[in-house]
Amino acid sequence: MLVTDRDMIGARSLDVVVDAAVSGGVGSVQLREKSAPTRTFVDLARALGARLAARGVPLFVNDRVDVALAAGLSHVHVGQSDMRPADVRALMGPAAVIGLSITALSDLDADDLARVDYLGVGPVFATATKPDAAPALGLSGLAAIRAATSLPIVAIGGVTADTVAGLRAAGADGVAVVSAIMTAADPAAAAAAFVRAFGA
Repeated sequence: MLVTDRDMIGARSLDVVVDAAVSGGVGSVQLREKSAPTRTFVDLARALGARLAARGVPLFVNDRVDVALAAGLSHVHVGQSDMRPADVRALMGPAAVIGLSITALSDLDADDLARVDYLGVGPVFATATKPDAAPALGLSGLAAIRAATSLPIVAIGGVTADTVAGLRAAGADGVAVVSAIMTAADPAAAAAAFVRAFGA
C-alpha cells in the first residue's frame, strides 16, 4: 500500500508518482491529505480514484469518511482518534472496505475489530514521516498484535525493503510505505523493490 504525501514530491505531479508506483507493483493506494481544504481533498480523491479504478487498484481515503462518500469511493482508513469504526460502517455500508490504525496492543477493541476489514499496525519502526506518531512497536510488538487478531495486518512506519522479511515473519500480511516511494527518484523501481522483497 502506497500512502501519499504531496509534500514529498516537489514539483512532480501526484498522478505521475502514483502511476509509476502502481506500474512498479503497488496494489493499493491511500490518499492522505492532512491540511488540504475539503473541496481540494474531494476533487483529488475523485480524480485519483477514477484513475486507479481503471487499473484495478483501490484508493483508500485516509481519515475522512465524508470525503470518501463525496468522491464515491468505498475504501477508507481511520485512526484511533477518528470516527468510530461502528459509525464508519453505518455510513459506508456493508460492502465498504475499512481499515483501522492500531498503535498498541491496547487499541484492540472487540467492537472495533468486528467492524473493520484490516488493521494498519505501527509505527513498527521509528519514522519521521508522521511527527505525532506513537512510539515504535518493534517486531515483537507487531507479533503480539498478530497473535491477538485474525484480521489482515498491514505494517507501517519506517518500512524499508530490507525490513520486509522481518515484518512478514512477525505476521504482517502487507506493508504500507510513504517516504521510501514518494521521495524516490524512480517510484516504479522503489515499488518494485518492495514487491520483490515481500515475495521473496
